Amino acid sequence: MIVMKFGGTSVGSPERIRSLAERVRERLTQHPVVVVSALSGVTDLLVRGAQLALARDSDYESVVFQVLDRHHAAIRELLPAGPAQTRLLDHLEATAAELRALYTGVYHLAELTARTLDAISGIGERLSYEIVASALDHLGVAARAVDARGVIVTDETFGRATPLMDETTTAAARTVRPLVEQRVVPVLPGFIGSTRKGVATTLGRGGSDWSAAAIGAALGADEIQIWTDVDGMMTVDPRVVPSARVIPEVSFDEAAELAYFGAKVLHPATIKPAVERGIPVRILNSLNPAAPGTLIAGRVEGAERGEPRAIAFKKGIAVILIAQPRMLMAYGFVARVFEVFDRHRTPVDLIATSEVSISLTVDDPQAAPAVQEELASLGDVKVLGTMAIVSIVGRGFIRQPGLAARVFQALREVNVVMISFGASDVNLSFVVAEADAERAVHLLHREFFEGAR
Repeated sequence: MIVMKFGGTSVGSPERIRSLAERVRERLTQHPVVVVSALSGVTDLLVRGAQLALARDSDYESVVFQVLDRHHAAIRELLPAGPAQTRLLDHLEATAAELRALYTGVYHLAELTARTLDAISGIGERLSYEIVASALDHLGVAARAVDARGVIVTDETFGRATPLMDETTTAAARTVRPLVEQRVVPVLPGFIGSTRKGVATTLGRGGSDWSAAAIGAALGADEIQIWTDVDGMMTVDPRVVPSARVIPEVSFDEAAELAYFGAKVLHPATIKPAVERGIPVRILNSLNPAAPGTLIAGRVEGAERGEPRAIAFKKGIAVILIAQPRMLMAYGFVARVFEVFDRHRTPVDLIATSEVSISLTVDDPQAAPAVQEELASLGDVKVLGTMAIVSIVGRGFIRQPGLAARVFQALREVNVVMISFGASDVNLSFVVAEADAERAVHLLHREFFEGAR
């Protein structure tokens, strides 16, 4: 059994959906389970409508019409007139009425809770998976739409919900596995789930990858395939460095680091369910299906050699500097610092310490002022905004003499604010001003991947 996840660009038009059907047809002997995102651009459109309603701008109604028009056109082009088309059009009208009611509630209350935003932003997937399932069936691939809200059970962290794997595994065995055993292709919406009480949740932006991994782990899949619009994981974002190259194979650890520190190919949490079940993940290009892609596996060839594999970067970072001379030899100071971040539910990306100071980074700058205010009781606090993390990801870094020298020689004209190295054998990360991030990435790619020494 394999899980095939198709992103927004892969379902962005009727032509792309027909291509998706061919990819599924080619793999019918592997018993595919399909997970789809919303049609490209639809989730952003839905969120924009919610923001208009919150601002008491009646133009939110135009968003409802745009959603209707986009999906009407896809349904009519993919399916001939008949019962299947009528059923989809009725479903579209009912879902649009639900969307209009949600916007109207936000408009009148002037309030947009995370729970309501989840209900709104998940509507794109609730429409797309029904369309894809019907299109597959029409094109001769036996398929059945399965609502992920009855499969992926999550906690109640609206906006960034986490799948509860025990409950999800039980639900998948009940609703998805029987279809696979009947040689029917289950088609599920990504991104959405529901709480134990049945309240709709989302897994956060990009969470369709996580949906695919959770379903793959729940079903014990042989492989999880992420079909996107690039040829695989790259040595760097090709939009920043056009000479970027595809990486044929990476380890789970490398892929997780790349995803977390800014690689846009997959959701950072995707790797976790796959790692726990030892399921390989393959990144493939739906626009270039002949490309071999990138295989993410537990162990890869040459893992014993120390070498960089890729560069990632993440903007929108805040650096929090805490200085307290009295912390010298003090017991429990670091614990008290992290208790503050825990109370504010603010995760820390990087940390560096000295005898009398701690430097940390967070990727939610909006949380920094509240954290800073509470940390002020522990020492002198300074916040540096508009920063970026640049990460070199590879393997065996601790065993590679001269790596740090090459990195900082390449960056000799870039001011490095903070360094994190040694906590991981696969990552060397540092912080620069956001304005310097892309220049740093260019210099490092030239040093490690373009033959310069």
